[in-house]
Amino acid sequence: MASPSVTQVTRKRRRGTRVSLAVGLLLLAGLVVAVAVPSGAVLALTGAACLAVALGAAATRLVYVELLDTRRESAAERAAQAQGYRWMAEIRAAETATFVETMQARIAEREQAIEELEVALTSAQRRAAQATRRRNAEGRRAAALDVQLAESELRTGEARLRIAELEVEVATLRAELDSVTAAWRAADRQRKHA
Repeated sequence: MASPSVTQVTRKRRRGTRVSLAVGLLLLAGLVVAVAVPSGAVLALTGAACLAVALGAAATRLVYVELLDTRRESAAERAAQAQGYRWMAEIRAAETATFVETMQARIAEREQAIEELEVALTSAQRRAAQATRRRNAEGRRAAALDVQLAESELRTGEARLRIAELEVEVATLRAELDSVTAAWRAADRQRKHA
């Protein structure tokens, strides 16, 4: 814990002085009344009572001023603390906005990649279908076209392999998009609860 600042030490000493002075005034008032009572003189008792009331009022005033100072300082400390919390909230809001922008950019990139892969998959499927049709047409041709048929089967196999690779890549990107979306939603929920 940090050592108290000079103003805190001074403030505490000042508070102690005010309260001590108020207690001293009340003790002095009690002493004056105690000295005046044995004398039995009405004038002495009246003077002692007036002095005791004046000293009591002065002590009350000192304690009241101390209370006002304490309240003012307390309000200033609360205002400084509120300013600190507002500053922290602004920083947190900026960080959240940055995170949201980053996540939205990543999601947009993933969606773009998925769209491109879907176009490539459609194109590969179309090519595979065309290759299959050609292969079937060539199969009905004469035996002299067996060499061409073998080449067509090879292209079909490559196309199917490419389709399988693209389907795996699409599944991977979908899973990655789902995890990024879940993380973004969790962060958004956490931000709303904060």
